Amino acid sequence: MSVDATTVRRIAHLARIAVTEAEVPDLQGELNAMLAFVEQLSEVNVEGVEPMTSVTPMAMKKRPDVVDDGDIADEVVRNAPDALNHFFLVPKVVE
Repeated sequence: MSVDATTVRRIAHLARIAVTEAEVPDLQGELNAMLAFVEQLSEVNVEGVEPMTSVTPMAMKKRPDVVDDGDIADEVVRNAPDALNHFFLVPKVVE
């Protein structure tokens, strides 16, 4: 797949990048080189290769999934202009 000058201008427009006409040929070459590299990657046989998150085997660190309120409700509403029973009180804005 190759990119033409019109496509380069469209990509620049979508990315909100200002591109002069003099820059279009250079960007076209760079984009075509990137696409050629991606096409090369698609030729690699990855059958049976497990996805990995690191080059060294490791397990993700996980914390226990425990629901609690943190026991800091008073601290959370301490700076509120007005609070009642650990809830923020706000002025009524809708009739």
